[in-house]
Amino acid sequence: MSKRLVQFLLRDPEPLLYHNEPIWRDGAIVGYLRSGMYGHTLGGAVGLGYVEHPGGVDAAFVSAGSYEIEVAGERHAAEASLRPLYDPTGARVKG
Repeated sequence: MSKRLVQFLLRDPEPLLYHNEPIWRDGAIVGYLRSGMYGHTLGGAVGLGYVEHPGGVDAAFVSAGSYEIEVAGERHAAEASLRPLYDPTGARVKG
């Protein structure tokens, strides 16, 4: 598969995501966010976007990269995941 839906969580809790922000992997644009919003239980902005690569996008490709999401011309470090990001124990809500 040359394109795959990936979920991103910004490491900085300040920037907000909406949609169409560029996804950077190791210094190159690999896609754009399709949607984004603040994840209150995660403590940061969360976005969904398609990552594209001619050689294929699998779990190894996603985990091997360093990701940034560009918000208003500034790049912000992001965690990428093929699985839904959530707080399974509810620790952030209880804390």
